[in-house]
Amino acid sequence: MASRTSIPALSPARYAPTPERPLRAKARRLEHLTDIQPHRHDWAQLVFSMTGAVRVSTEGIQTATYIVPPSRAVWIPPGIVHAVTAIERCDLRTVYLGAELLPGAAWQAGRVLEVSPLLRELVAALPGEPDPQPAETPDESERRQGIERLVLAELRRARPLALGVALPQDTRLRRLCEAMLREPGRHAGLEEWALEAGASPRTLSRLFREQLGTSFAQWRSQVLLAHALTLAARGRPMSHIAAELGYASASAFTAMVTRTVGMPPSRFFAAA
Repeated sequence: MASRTSIPALSPARYAPTPERPLRAKARRLEHLTDIQPHRHDWAQLVFSMTGAVRVSTEGIQTATYIVPPSRAVWIPPGIVHAVTAIERCDLRTVYLGAELLPGAAWQAGRVLEVSPLLRELVAALPGEPDPQPAETPDESERRQGIERLVLAELRRARPLALGVALPQDTRLRRLCEAMLREPGRHAGLEEWALEAGASPRTLSRLFREQLGTSFAQWRSQVLLAHALTLAARGRPMSHIAAELGYASASAFTAMVTRTVGMPPSRFFAAA
């Protein structure tokens, strides 16, 4: 098994939004299986990768994990403990936003958002230094503020996606869920996973309902969908994706995707 590298967050306080600069951007390259350690801050955050898939995990009132390719981003509300893992080598982009920029209940919960080509280029165009030296000229300041307004406009119209899986508090079920996240195609049924976890299928089924409010099959479908998106982003054909995730045929995989998100893979993965 490949070894993991854990690193601290890169001076988030230096990038804290201010009245003068309520929206700030940061770029960071991460190697394969590099973890940014759990941390929190008092402002909101949008995180996505220009290249390579990432996993974003949140803890506390919203314990969940999100696996996203470059065409998707994760919205993290203020005060939420979160960590980031590079599933593959990636060019990570972070946007920090003052809480007042996007008010409303919809922005108080973590979720996955679609990244439009325009939003991607706007974030890339934002200054990546906490305090540019020398100081901005009036023209540079006007340009930055224009880009910031467009970033907010694109975020307001970004389509939320039903991606992301809740994680349980129960230790046994948490270990099982983490194993499924690492290798979702290793077993297809609850019986095989239960044998590996040393618990009965009935016990695990009950824990899924009690801890996560869903069935094993529904939870696993979300995990498979997230991993399928990262494979589609690499240009893998549908038959290869289906086989890697443990499906006997592409048609069986297509049926799962359509049932889960209400559209066939050809449409859902189109922007990946």
